[in-house]
Amino acid sequence: MAQVFDPIPSDNCDRLLCCYVNVTSQIQIARISNIPNWYFERVVFPGQRLLFETCSDAHLEIHTGMMASAILSDTIACSSLRVPEEPEIITPVQEQELERRNEGIAPGNESQVIETRSAAVLTSVD
Repeated sequence: MAQVFDPIPSDNCDRLLCCYVNVTSQIQIARISNIPNWYFERVVFPGQRLLFETCSDAHLEIHTGMMASAILSDTIACSSLRVPEEPEIITPVQEQELERRNEGIAPGNESQVIETRSAAVLTSVD
């Protein structure tokens, strides 16, 4: 993936494709400042995914705040944001196990299903 604005330095850099998701309701600034001779800074809107390529030893700083001020709220090793190059293959048995967990069925207890019930409540105002 090419960096359009400022290419990654090519000297002794193992490149990673990374993904960061802004799961907050605030606009964030994502910045990498620990790679010499390289500047990376992007605005990440709420719910937006940021795909970027960087060096393996980079750290992504997340700044959150209002108009005139921003607070460093997190620093994440980019190696933990790595997008796997090979898609993970899930077998049908693994897929069924995931579905059971999502449905609330404990592993090995396929006969026991956890049910949730809700009741409508009517109220009147005089």
